[in-house]
Amino acid sequence: MAPVVTVTKVLKKQKLLYDKHSIKEHDTKDTLLENCDSKSVAAHRAVDYYDEALPKNDPKFLAPVRRWEKRMGFLTPLRWINIIVISLFHIITVASTAYIFIMGEGPKWQTNLFELTLGGVSGFGVTAGAHRYWTHRAFKATTPLRIIFMLCFSLSGQNNIFNWVRDHRVHHKRSETIADPHDARRGFFFAHVGWLLMKKHPLVVKEGNQLDMSDIINDPVVKFHTKYFNFFKITLCLILPSITKVLLWNETWKAAIVSTLVRYLSSVNFTWSVNSFAHLWGNRPYDKHIMPVESWKVSFFAMGEGWHNYHHTFPWDYKAAELSYFLNVTTMYIDLFAALGWAYDLKKASPSLIEAIVKKRGYKS
Repeated sequence: MAPVVTVTKVLKKQKLLYDKHSIKEHDTKDTLLENCDSKSVAAHRAVDYYDEALPKNDPKFLAPVRRWEKRMGFLTPLRWINIIVISLFHIITVASTAYIFIMGEGPKWQTNLFELTLGGVSGFGVTAGAHRYWTHRAFKATTPLRIIFMLCFSLSGQNNIFNWVRDHRVHHKRSETIADPHDARRGFFFAHVGWLLMKKHPLVVKEGNQLDMSDIINDPVVKFHTKYFNFFKITLCLILPSITKVLLWNETWKAAIVSTLVRYLSSVNFTWSVNSFAHLWGNRPYDKHIMPVESWKVSFFAMGEGWHNYHHTFPWDYKAAELSYFLNVTTMYIDLFAALGWAYDLKKASPSLIEAIVKKRGYKS
């Protein structure tokens, strides 16, 4: 139970950080969504959304816990299953990694190379597939390329494509407001992983329901992935990689499983870092009025997704950056598929448009 208590304390702290920026009041729930700017948090806290966010089939034995959460001032109910699973996942992965190295049972070099490769492949599915293609439609892709995106994304072990795209579209539409799924104003922890440990705010849900997701719903590749989501996630992310290492170069089961967990843990944290680090620490040369920043460190680990001030200024640009290949391997891969004719109609911001926006909204050094 110790890790759970620690997580709830951190969540509580982030909730208090949110309160520090609360200075504006509104009268009703109906006016809040239209006024969910960076100074309207107090209004949202003044209106009780907690009960509205409670699951309809919430177990009765959780009633005392829910009362405690409400007294503590959480905006929405905690998702205790997620808290326990994500906490244990990190603890077990770190502890087991330390154990096998202390015992001299670390993975073979083939395993390390294999997992590094899989990490890049899965990252490509997230950055090029779920993000730049399905979320932003920054380019068009043939069916074979969409299937590759789907398989690579499944390897990452993240949410299904539909939910991933919906949440990210809401994030861009309502960035750094109460309706942002991972509002960075609520602090690093919430933006990084805390948003997965709480029920979504009703305004996040409302905004998601209002999105036009017809392009995703009608995509046969996405339909297939959604139907067999659990199979793809468990098989491609966990089972096949572990078995492959044992069968092909006689890796030990301990090292095979632990290395799989390390790759999975690293993959999700690299993705989460875009929501946290790339919204909090860096410079804003393209638009000084928004929170997303330019972060070469995030770009290094997240395959080019750290040029986030540019990306939020020009979200439809397939490069997600002004410079094509500098710490942006995703763009290189997309260009490779474009050369093959599998990716086409690539959208990008013109130099004149970038210059005009920088002069108008960028940070003047």
